Amino acid sequence: MEVDMDWKMEMEDLVNGYTASGESCTCILCGKQFEQGRVYEMGGELYDARGAVRYHIRKKHGNTADFLLNQPAALTGVTEIQKQLLQLLSRGMDDESIGRSMGIAQSTVRNHRFKLREKEKQARLFLAMMKSLEKKTQSAVGKSDQGMMEEVHASATMLDDRYSITPQERERTIAAYMDENGALLQFPAREKKKIIVLREIVKNFKADREYSEKEVNRILERIYARDYPTVRRYLIEYGFMDRSKDGSVYRVKE
Repeated sequence: MEVDMDWKMEMEDLVNGYTASGESCTCILCGKQFEQGRVYEMGGELYDARGAVRYHIRKKHGNTADFLLNQPAALTGVTEIQKQLLQLLSRGMDDESIGRSMGIAQSTVRNHRFKLREKEKQARLFLAMMKSLEKKTQSAVGKSDQGMMEEVHASATMLDDRYSITPQERERTIAAYMDENGALLQFPAREKKKIIVLREIVKNFKADREYSEKEVNRILERIYARDYPTVRRYLIEYGFMDRSKDGSVYRVKE
């Protein structure tokens, strides 16, 4: 499962899998909230809000590490081999067992460990550098002259400058390509505008349900009767929706 998380949150919150405020503790993996001051009975035990959200994460999501590892490679920067290695490490496996499971030599496992350690060093330095720059300039790097660039949806299939979208660009594009009822006047050719329009169109689908192809077609036909199959294809291609292998079930990628 992929979700649109606030990547500006503190590292500790990302690691723990929840945020805590004076009013509630919120699971960042699914958005479920637990009210401060309440006592929750879960699994035969009593918990306060913080304990309840931790219990919820363990039972529903397993652990935060696995959840984060299952985010798209475009967000994690981790290759498929590195992801597999980290998953095996999280199970407490030693180099010999990992090598046997992955079909590689122990020396290769150690080499991957070394590269991951160096990646961690670089990530820490980069994060410190960005925070230092933001503190010095009193402005986030993601804030251009036209405003703060919008966040990329978590299920994006690739990350590049097509996603450097400001609120003004989004508003102009929607006004130019969609009418007041949300119908598409024409499908944009430029990639950035295409992403803006697709992000708006996917709002017509609920994240917590599945759709048949017939239902998807019916919704998209109301939006762009001229060529709704193309819109459907791009929703899949750009990672806004997912489709079962037999094409019978569609769902919003969270």
